[in-house]
Amino acid sequence: MYSIKSMPSTSSVLSAYTTFTASAMLVRTVIKEVQTLTNQIIPKPIQEMILSKLGAFARNQASSQMTIVIEEFIGYSINQLYEASEIYLRTKINASHKRVKVSMSPKEKILSLTINRGEKIIDEFQGIKLIWKFTSKDDKDSSPDGAKNRAMELSFDKEYMEEVLNSYLTSHIIESSKAIKEENQVVKLYALGNFGGEGNRGGWSSTNLDHPATFDKIAMDPSLKQALIDDLDRFSRRRDFYRRVGKAWKRGYLLYGPPGTGKSSLIAAMANYLKFNIYDLELASISSNSRLRNLLVSSSNRSILVIEDIDCSIELQDRRTVDRNNNSQLTLSGLLNFIDGLWSSCGDERIIVFTTNHKDRLDPALLRPGRMDMHIHMSYCTPSGFRILVSNYLGINNHELFPRIDELMTEVQATPAEIAEELMKSEDVDIVLEGLIKLLQRKKTESIEGETEVGDKRKAREEIEVNENINVDDGDQWKAKKMRILMRDQADLRQASSVPWFCGAEPIGN
Repeated sequence: MYSIKSMPSTSSVLSAYTTFTASAMLVRTVIKEVQTLTNQIIPKPIQEMILSKLGAFARNQASSQMTIVIEEFIGYSINQLYEASEIYLRTKINASHKRVKVSMSPKEKILSLTINRGEKIIDEFQGIKLIWKFTSKDDKDSSPDGAKNRAMELSFDKEYMEEVLNSYLTSHIIESSKAIKEENQVVKLYALGNFGGEGNRGGWSSTNLDHPATFDKIAMDPSLKQALIDDLDRFSRRRDFYRRVGKAWKRGYLLYGPPGTGKSSLIAAMANYLKFNIYDLELASISSNSRLRNLLVSSSNRSILVIEDIDCSIELQDRRTVDRNNNSQLTLSGLLNFIDGLWSSCGDERIIVFTTNHKDRLDPALLRPGRMDMHIHMSYCTPSGFRILVSNYLGINNHELFPRIDELMTEVQATPAEIAEELMKSEDVDIVLEGLIKLLQRKKTESIEGETEVGDKRKAREEIEVNENINVDDGDQWKAKKMRILMRDQADLRQASSVPWFCGAEPIGN
């Protein structure tokens, strides 16, 4: 706490004031002398010109900057330049940024960095200073499904506009993002709705596809598998061919067969092989043709659109299904136009995969080439398929019980899922294979009994039909009628005791 004694004296204050005043007068004198000297050396017109140029420079300094806005969507379509910029700028984040979001999925090799809204990233290209800024706002009127309307703002000196547009964006950013994406490619699985992903792109939300399926692990006929691989390779390298013949760069596949034969696993293997994202399209949740088109154009290139169980996802037999809540319609014609109509050309390098357990239930219009170009029958497990499964699950390629298993597998119908489940029941190879033999023997016995029951029913019906056509005298009418009733009762009894079958289900075992 200050005391009166510690305060400076009046003489000290006056002395300091006098010194300050003298210094200020000296500065003013020096400035005046410099101005006089300048006026003597530099003529007045030149001084005015210099001051005018400096003022114009100061006034135009702010207006010399140009800003380009790159929005995430072009209508319902994803802006590829926004996507490329987002990937590229992740490599430009450094310690100068105060707040950074970090994420890493199980399959990603490096950390994924993103900046918050309002943060800036400074880049340099051929001596040009470029300032990037990330923005977003909630705008239900201008973004699909009420998603956040995200954008990148790029600012630079307007004199470099041509270099920025023709070299920096179209070449440097696009090519760099492709290299980064290929090096750190993670296959994404998209579904309708928003379940906590980064944004909501046209109604789709994503998560990483961590399915480990590969073609080496798929238990299917080797020749059919190789034919599919060759077809995928041929499709992926024929961009110029599709453009030359005037066709959209897309391919359709139909996977059909009983449940448990590996249709979903094959789709995952296709995605992992091509490094294509998967879009799981549930027709039952789509209310109209326009909604279907919006979802198509908002999906990205190099993707697989999947429609599983198309025979039972919605009723298309009448070529129309109506949503009574909003009176909108999804029609078969809308689905066909989605597959190979004008809207199917909104994107490149796309694959459409349909799955069904009952190919015979599909409308023939869906099955023709151009819509489902390749039909792949996913059948019951074969000896070659068993070899793949036993190698995957048990790590062996040969065993003394293999010949017996191969023989049984050609006599019964067992799905790869059933075989795989049996192979997981123990770590002891002998116990597992013996259990598999018992399963196949049991299925063989059930198959024989089922065939016998079907034969007995057919024979009983034939006997009834024969007896009903027997010509008898009037005196024997009562005996014939009694015999027909007895045989019908026996046939009904045998039919009632048989194992029931349900639509789309396997028979119930003992």
